[in-house]
Amino acid sequence: MVIKVFLASSSGSTAIKKKQQDVLGFLEALKVDYAPLDIACNEDNRMWMRENVPVEKKPTNGIPLPPQIFNEESYCGDYETFFDAKEDNAVYAFLGLPPPPGSKEAKEAYLENGPVENGTIVNGTDDAEDEENLEAEEENIDDDTLAPVKEEEAQEEAEDEEAKGEDDQPVSEEEEELRQLEEEEAPEQEEEDE
Repeated sequence: MVIKVFLASSSGSTAIKKKQQDVLGFLEALKVDYAPLDIACNEDNRMWMRENVPVEKKPTNGIPLPPQIFNEESYCGDYETFFDAKEDNAVYAFLGLPPPPGSKEAKEAYLENGPVENGTIVNGTDDAEDEENLEAEEENIDDDTLAPVKEEEAQEEAEDEEAKGEDDQPVSEEEEELRQLEEEEAPEQEEEDE
């Protein structure tokens, strides 16, 4: 599958140029195969793009502005929808492509749908097994992400134990500061009394 990005190489609008550069730069960073198709120099590209952008996605004047993004013949969206997908970490879903293994998007898709291969959900389990697999996956995530939190809580408890007073009564920070001030004032009082 090749992503088609319709561009205008000789656009006078800096906004359009920036949007085009943003889309192409992001696709290159993701190592997504794409074909830039110029609508300024190629009338066939311009006509194909205009005919294949859905009516509800066309602006009020009826002429869609570049960049327009397609997955083969399937319309993906314009710059605004691309930007929204980018912000939501859902660019592969926006492009109709399977996310690469290990990516954040792939992990989210796995948690929501189970294993995915070539953009298709691979699911040979029944609903009960799905529930068990999801619970097991969530437990693994919880264990991995909560381990530092649990360790920090244990350390705080140990510090609280150390902060207990001589009579094994818990001492708050305020009480400790008050005690220190009283100790500092006590020698001064004795000197004044003498």
